[in-house]
Formats: sequence, structure tokens, C-alpha cells
Amino acid sequence: MKVWAEETLGELCSLITDGKHGDCRNEDNSGYYFISCKDVREGRIHYENSRQIVHGDFAETHRRTDLGPGDVLLTNSGTIGRLAIAPDDEKTQRTTFQKSVAILKPLPERISSHFLYYSLAANRARLINSAGGAAQKNLLLGELRRFTIRVPPLVEQAKIASILSAYDDLIENNRRRIQLLEQAARLLYKEWFVHLRFPGHEHVTITDGVPEGWTVRRLSDLATKVGSGATPRGGAAAYQSKGITLIRSMNIYDYRFEDEGLAYINDDQAEKLSAVSVEPLDILLNITGASVARCCMVPERHLPARVNQHVMIIRIEPNECGSNYVLNSINSHQQKQKLLSIAKAGGATREALTKDVVQNISLPVPALHLLDQFEETAGRLFDQCQLLAAQNSQLAKARDLLLPRLMNGEVAV
Repeated sequence: MKVWAEETLGELCSLITDGKHGDCRNEDNSGYYFISCKDVREGRIHYENSRQIVHGDFAETHRRTDLGPGDVLLTNSGTIGRLAIAPDDEKTQRTTFQKSVAILKPLPERISSHFLYYSLAANRARLINSAGGAAQKNLLLGELRRFTIRVPPLVEQAKIASILSAYDDLIENNRRRIQLLEQAARLLYKEWFVHLRFPGHEHVTITDGVPEGWTVRRLSDLATKVGSGATPRGGAAAYQSKGITLIRSMNIYDYRFEDEGLAYINDDQAEKLSAVSVEPLDILLNITGASVARCCMVPERHLPARVNQHVMIIRIEPNECGSNYVLNSINSHQQKQKLLSIAKAGGATREALTKDVVQNISLPVPALHLLDQFEETAGRLFDQCQLLAAQNSQLAKARDLLLPRLMNGEVAV
């Protein structure tokens, strides 16, 4: 094992700060982004659900954060230790942060951005242990500046970062392929079932927006199961590092399943929750909180699984309809806005969807031959996505096994 000098982050960075300790005024489509810890994950900033704010508030907060290419981002409140590196693009210059994100500006003559990123990833457990707070963990800037890491010469830093980046580049390439495949399924749904330009549409009569041979049916008529999960006895204290997968709302996004944050329960707990077992092609719908109405299909690689009380299982009877069609229908703009409106009106203290609301969703159901064509194509795209996602999971595991050994100098570079 090589002996490298230990240095504090304060010595290795020209600036360590965090985002605004307050709020900003929203302005849709302003192009000025106000990022929170939920938007920092998987090594990058996720802009798709981020807030946009007025220019004046951005300019004021940007003077504090001053994000630039190569800056390392670290979530320091709530979920500690999510990381990203600011890219060299236009959005970086138009991005600022809430206080739940810390910004570290590495001194290039001391440490590279990528080595700092991977070093912090390897020391995530220490970062979490350095955070204080009872109800919600917070990693104070003072603690962060005093936090020590082992630092090799720049040449070795570059070699280590290059090895680890090779894994992340493959993961990113697969992620982009997944996005394109998902987009292809969405565009096909929109073309056929929203714009009604399905195969043979020229010869089909359309009355009141419904093509001949189509029907309008309630979700309960198409599903063999519509029901939410349950909390394991003991709540979060029952979670463990491996076992039967417990899917929670944080794992569910529109069309996409998020592996980060998966919980696991033992066989006894899983047996008690057998009524909320998840099966292949089940649709999962968030029914409470800020993520209400987000919807995706379960990846088979995580089965067997259960869901907690914030997630609803929708199991489609294949002889009645198709899971891919129903997933796209629920996620369509019109249906999504309707669900969000009902959720906001129905929750006394937070947004909520009830079983009665969900099973009474009305869906246009196309002719059987058209459904079969769509399910075959969309199902093939979904299978390709799952294959790529499984590859990414294996690549991430291999990288994470190698990460501490490289950072400890156990592996020669």
C-alpha cells in the first residue's frame, strides 16, 4: 500500500461554500436554475425536474456559489454524499443552489476535479458520520473544510481517475441509449394514440375523438390489482443492506426506475407483506407527497420485491390491455395533469391519490390488433432498456469494488 499525504479539503480547494440559506422566486422557463440535493445524483445535475427562478434572485445567489466547469458538488443536507462534477456547458453558467448542496473548487495544481470526486465517493461513509443533526443530517462547511483525504501526485491522480472514468463513461453511454429507447416508445405512443396516426388510420372513422373499434374503459376493468403497499413493522429500522427489495417513492420517476435508495427487508418482514408482492410488468404509481403521480414499470432485476404505503401497484390483465400502453397513458400529459389536480385537491396536508381515484381512471382502449402491435414494439424497447440498466448496475458494482482499493493505493497504477 502506498503512503500518500493526508490533506484537508480546505487546503485542496480555493473555495468551499454552499447554496442560498433562503428561497428564491420561481419563474418558469427563465433558464436560471435553482438546484437542490434531489437534483444531484449519478455524478451529474438532473435539470428535468429542477426549479427555475427569476434572474435577480439567480444573480444574487450566483455571487455566493459562482459555479464553474470542474467544480465538485456534494449534497450536505438530508441525503449526504451525492456527488457531481459541473460540466463545461452553458447551463453551468446559469446554475445556482439551495443550501443543501456544497460547491468545492479544487486547486488544479493540487488536485484534479475527477480525483476529488472519486475520493469523496470512496469516503462517503466518513462524510455521513461527520454530519450532525438529529432529525435531519447536515454536514457543516467547517467540518467539510477540515475533512481529510489521501492525495497522491497529480500523475497518479490522473491514472486513477482515468481507470474509474472508463466505467462511468460506459454507464453514461448506456444511460443515453436508455433515454433514446424510452423516447422512442413515448413518441410511438404519441403518434398512434394521441395524434391518432396509427397504422391504417386513413380507413378508420373517428367519432368524437374516438376511432371506430376503440372503447373507453376504467382502469379497474383492465387490472387484476390496484392497491398500495404497507410499512414494514419497525419502519426504517427494519431496513437492511440486502434481502427482499422494498420499493419506495424515491425509486419511481416517470418511465424510469431509480436504483439509488433501494431498501431491503428480511424474509420474515417480506412474508408479512406478501399481499403487496410485485410481479413482472407491474406498473408502480407514487400516490403521496411531492412525487405524487410519478409512474414507471418495475425492472425484473429487482424482483422479488414489495412496495411501501406510498406506492401503488397496478397489474394489468394481458387479455384486456397491455402494461406498456397503460404506462404511457398514465404518463401522458393530459392524464398526468388530471391526476396532479386531483392529488392536490384531495390531500389535506400533502398531495395524495386514493385507490378509488386511480381505479376510476378512464382510458381509451384501442382495437386489439393495434394494442398487440404497440405492446410488441414497446415491450422490445422496454426489454432493451432493462438489459442496459442491468449492465449499468454491474458496471457500478465493479467500479465501487475497485474504488476503495485505488484510493488506498492497494492497486498499482
